[in-house]
Amino acid sequence: MKFETNLKLLLALPFLALFANAQTDKPKLPGEDWVSLFNGNDLSGWVKIGNESWTVEDGVIHGKGVTKDYGYLQTEKSFQDFQLSLKFRCEGDGNSGVFFHTVFKPGTADVTQGLQFEVDCTVGKHTAGIYGDGRGWVVWPAPENETVVRMGEWNEYLLEVVGNRYRARLNGVQMLDFTDPKPKSFDGPIALQLHAGGRGNMKFRDIMIRDLSNRK
Repeated sequence: MKFETNLKLLLALPFLALFANAQTDKPKLPGEDWVSLFNGNDLSGWVKIGNESWTVEDGVIHGKGVTKDYGYLQTEKSFQDFQLSLKFRCEGDGNSGVFFHTVFKPGTADVTQGLQFEVDCTVGKHTAGIYGDGRGWVVWPAPENETVVRMGEWNEYLLEVVGNRYRARLNGVQMLDFTDPKPKSFDGPIALQLHAGGRGNMKFRDIMIRDLSNRK
């Protein structure tokens, strides 16, 4: 009897292994494939570019301008296509942005490649517009959406980059859905910006990403 039991177990092992692999390889449901880019405790997974101050305080990334130059906080990982969710709060009147497909001149905070989704809590400064890649402003949000951003409050940002299509939602409002006719960059890290001038004072939290990159 014991021999028969052991034999059954041996015969069942390959099927159990297949079942385990099937469970492991099971596609994640929508929402389960979002991962955090910020652990809430430190800047693991991020790299400081430039000499501005980036600290973690009570689960929040706090960027402060301490020089007159630009400063960035860049992800260690690169992304081609993605959906990014975060919250930002403008503590001062400095300009900021969420860069993507970013490349810097080695040893400097000079951007040589990349676009940004604008962040500026002053009304009329085109938050959610696209700027960069040596092209200046690429696209602005509609004029009626310029008042969606809130100074001194947490703003919810949902950004999407798929190929040359860029989309942005701010505080639940669709701000941008733009297909770039002349894209110049397609891959690279994401970077939070502090604008030059020493007035930057920004907070970021709840940074989540859904990586849609299709690398061969």
